[in-house]
Amino acid sequence: MRLLGRGNRRRRDEPRVKLPPIPWVAITTVLGVVLFVAGIVTAGRWALNRPVQEVVLKGQFERVSADQLEAVLRQAVGKGFLAADLRTIQSEVAALPWVASAQVSRQWPDVLDVTVTEEIPAARWGADGLLNAQGRLFVRHTTHIPAELPRLAGPDGSETEVAARYVAIHEQLVERGLGVAALELDGRGAWTMLLSNGIGVRLGSRDVEERLARFYEALDSVIAPVAVDVQFVDMRYTNGFAVGWKQQRAARAGEPDSAIPPGEPLPRA
Repeated sequence: MRLLGRGNRRRRDEPRVKLPPIPWVAITTVLGVVLFVAGIVTAGRWALNRPVQEVVLKGQFERVSADQLEAVLRQAVGKGFLAADLRTIQSEVAALPWVASAQVSRQWPDVLDVTVTEEIPAARWGADGLLNAQGRLFVRHTTHIPAELPRLAGPDGSETEVAARYVAIHEQLVERGLGVAALELDGRGAWTMLLSNGIGVRLGSRDVEERLARFYEALDSVIAPVAVDVQFVDMRYTNGFAVGWKQQRAARAGEPDSAIPPGEPLPRA
């Protein structure tokens, strides 16, 4: 009998695994189609993303700086038609002084259309600023201020509040053939205004709406007939008001420049 060591044992025959054939023709065909489509897409993108050759500027404006506009729009020239960031260009143009709004659009194949709307000043703010009709301070310092604009003033950040009150007062006065030449809110919150006929009005800081209502009534019944002689009207009283007369009227009547109704307490702010 012959003994066999472990290393000499016969191995059982293992079944062979037959791999399927690789479809090289199909793979090559698919890769070719993919590369062909990718080439078309790339060529299409290149054709659509041609460099911007022209920027067309539209709109009627006089105060917008042409040099500042050119500096912003020059950045878009030479960039890809699709790569140009219209939102950034639009926001940068709209941020320029005197620009109320801006619209930027593409015009195939290589043109950008830029439409600019210029601000229309509605009031003067402080010494040399300008407000638009929405009460936004769009220019803080300018050398050209139309003389017919009303003069508004107030602490920083109060532009919208002052403009809104101006509009409300103007609507009441225009029905009476008057307007507001100036309106100011001081640091203590007190309001004063100058009418288009030269009469000053002191409203103070308390109960302003109530005082305005009493002023309109006084204007219709008492002040209008003698407006030519009135220097100012002080509405800072609980129930009445004081009238300051011009010098010639005071001299004729032999009374002081201002007359406070008898029995009225001193004016409140």
